[in-house]
Amino acid sequence: MKALQIGTVVKSLAGRDKERHSVVVALENEYVFIADGKMRKLETPKRKNKKHIWPTGRLIQMDGATNKSIGRILRQFDEASSAAHNS
Repeated sequence: MKALQIGTVVKSLAGRDKERHSVVVALENEYVFIADGKMRKLETPKRKNKKHIWPTGRLIQMDGATNKSIGRILRQFDEASSAAHNS
């Protein structure tokens, strides 16, 4: 697995958010806290086991990030992913 750090874009592999992209906002031992700017806001990130996510290798700048800006960036990842599955 690629190294995780704050700002890493990840894809969920399990749970209600399966197949959705989020960004890592905090790290805690075997868990990460992720937000997508819509369902999971920066103020209330989702605690997720590292085994249940896949790092995309992309980083986004978290300084000054807002829920709206994160949602806009991640929407592009979700759209690209769904387009690839529909091809």
